[in-house]
Amino acid sequence: MSDIPAPVQGALPIGRSIALRTDRHATQWAPLRRAAIARMAPSAGARAVARLPARTPEDTTNLVVVLGRVRDAHGAIWIHARLPDARTGWVTRKDLGGYEIVNTRLIVDRARLTLTLLRDGKPVFRAPVGIGRAGSPTPAGSYFVRNRLTRYASPFYGPIAFGTSAQSPTLTDWPAGGFVGIHGTNEPNLIPGRVSHGCIRLRNADIVRLARLLPVGTPLTIV
Repeated sequence: MSDIPAPVQGALPIGRSIALRTDRHATQWAPLRRAAIARMAPSAGARAVARLPARTPEDTTNLVVVLGRVRDAHGAIWIHARLPDARTGWVTRKDLGGYEIVNTRLIVDRARLTLTLLRDGKPVFRAPVGIGRAGSPTPAGSYFVRNRLTRYASPFYGPIAFGTSAQSPTLTDWPAGGFVGIHGTNEPNLIPGRVSHGCIRLRNADIVRLARLLPVGTPLTIV
């Protein structure tokens, strides 16, 4: 992975956050090089808000979405990041690998039971979905696609699946427990509908089409 420099002018100011997005449709993300502590503020003395493992529950490289950065008074660069639990926090730049950029965004509309993928702000894919039942709802919020998986290929999960950073307050049917996955199904007749324990289900033909278009690191909005 290449470390793409931030599109900013001049030296990085101390104490002022600089957005890293190159345009309004671009999002930067970065993998964790090692386990890290996310803090409330860009300071080693700030309160910890989360401990970030280097590996996801599915044993892939963990990642964060990059929102901005600052340089502290000691010269250390801190990254303001969206974390794998929907919160935001600050991690040191040295905890992260090289930046990657995506220009996609995924939107799941729970009222309309649809999933839409945008590229450069324009819809390029839309499909009906199954979402969580009333007692195990798919949680609303701002998340991201954390990994792409084929190891769970089965009649239940379909041919391919995506892990997300969304977490349900109840136990989902995702192997990692309370996380929300996006996957296929062996019951396509139930889609669209409120049929899962929180995961987002697509018909198998649709998840295969989505997999050709959806990169890891894509922001996910569930409304």
